[in-house]
Amino acid sequence: MPAFDEMNEGGRIRPAYAGIARYLEAAGGSELESKRREAEVLFRRIGVTFAVYTQGGDPERLIPFDVIPRVIARAEWDALRRGLEQRVRALNAFLADIYGPRRILQAGLIPAELVLKNEGYREIMEGFTPPGGVYTVISGIDLVRTGPEEFFVLEDNCRVPSGVSYMLENREAMMRLLPNLCAAHRIAPVSHYPEELLETLKSLAPPACQGEPTVVVLTPGPFNSAYYEHSFLADEMGVELVEGADLFVRDDTVFMRTTAGPRRVDVIYRRVDDEFLDPQVFRPDSMLGVPGLMAAYRAGRVTLANAPGAGVADDKAVYPFVPEMIRFYLSEEPILRNVPTYMCEREEDRAYVLDHMGDLVVKLARGSGGYGMLVGPHSTAEQRADFAARIREKPGDYIAQPTLALSTVPTLCESGMAPRHVDLRPFILFGRDQVRIVPGGLTRVALREGSLVVNSSQGGGTKDTWVLEQDPPPMSQSIGPEGMAQSMGGMTQSLGKGV
Repeated sequence: MPAFDEMNEGGRIRPAYAGIARYLEAAGGSELESKRREAEVLFRRIGVTFAVYTQGGDPERLIPFDVIPRVIARAEWDALRRGLEQRVRALNAFLADIYGPRRILQAGLIPAELVLKNEGYREIMEGFTPPGGVYTVISGIDLVRTGPEEFFVLEDNCRVPSGVSYMLENREAMMRLLPNLCAAHRIAPVSHYPEELLETLKSLAPPACQGEPTVVVLTPGPFNSAYYEHSFLADEMGVELVEGADLFVRDDTVFMRTTAGPRRVDVIYRRVDDEFLDPQVFRPDSMLGVPGLMAAYRAGRVTLANAPGAGVADDKAVYPFVPEMIRFYLSEEPILRNVPTYMCEREEDRAYVLDHMGDLVVKLARGSGGYGMLVGPHSTAEQRADFAARIREKPGDYIAQPTLALSTVPTLCESGMAPRHVDLRPFILFGRDQVRIVPGGLTRVALREGSLVVNSSQGGGTKDTWVLEQDPPPMSQSIGPEGMAQSMGGMTQSLGKGV
């Protein structure tokens, strides 16, 4: 089944892409190559890097940035926004329930063992309600598209989702590199995200907070792969970036060490995983957390965003039950669909997966970053045999899904301009007073031809994501398949050397 081309449908340019098509027609290969090189220099100068520890050598590298934006029409975005808000509200209600009355487990809609024995479940959260009743303050929901109106949720990220700094830097880069192209479109802004994040965090200040809340970003330190993002967001919000050693707890209250003496901390946007947060509760060997932090949290004297234990909601084995959560907690039908999922711990599902591995994507239920995954159609017989053995040994560790024909967008590659598969990660902020979603998100692109793996750690790149307030004027004439092929072929020939 051919992938849906987001720019060119049935030989005609889709309305939202009319301005991009005009630019690509007018721009020569040398101009696009020049812009690509400018983007690389810009990102290197400002230090937008990503650590890839498994590749050896210098772990810091640039995430490839593509100068051809991905465009979403406003009506498309409005539908996505409603679905995203609905989904995050249901996930939050699920977390409040499983750490409280457990109504959904009692109703038998989700296997209790799947939740209570999940490695993301935190017993210390039982019977405790975070400030505002919000567990998933910042969520990143991964979406894929297969048709004009067909969007699917691929994955929920409720622990410490990353990537928003690249969304913001990508837009800044496009404004610098292609100001005229940006000005010719009514693009919904994303630059206010740090302000929205800060307001969301402040809205969830604990009951003990008096006056203006003090917010900090807690980072594991400069050796973390997303450290650039931690420092970027702290700087953009105008708050302190701290490590565990910069904080201490006294009388169930968190303080920050400063040159002027201890300063009370009310809200911690933590980018440290659960198990490293507090050595008195989780891993005793952790040097990244703060002793006594969980006692202060449970005493209602500090807010942690996101809440410890939120990870059970984004477990891939829990994912198939999210539509039922929406029906159970919100009494609504899901707006966004799940990808059909086979759970290998079920005998019937496991048998199907083992018989059809060449057609499926097999994933670790608790994997991330594109690791521990088999893309059946692109796998070898040896790889399939290896995964079959793993599934038989530990079936509960694996799920499988059909190989979707992810949509493609035009992308500047080594061989020139070509269609490449993409996904989208919008970022949802859930505060005490409202849900905030900036229009767009992080578009990740699989740069390798035919690849469906978009993760930066697996060689993927990123694009700026434009949500248009209105479509640009239509093309003076449509570009049919032959015209588009000639246009792209000319660019390919021009860009084939030196990219």
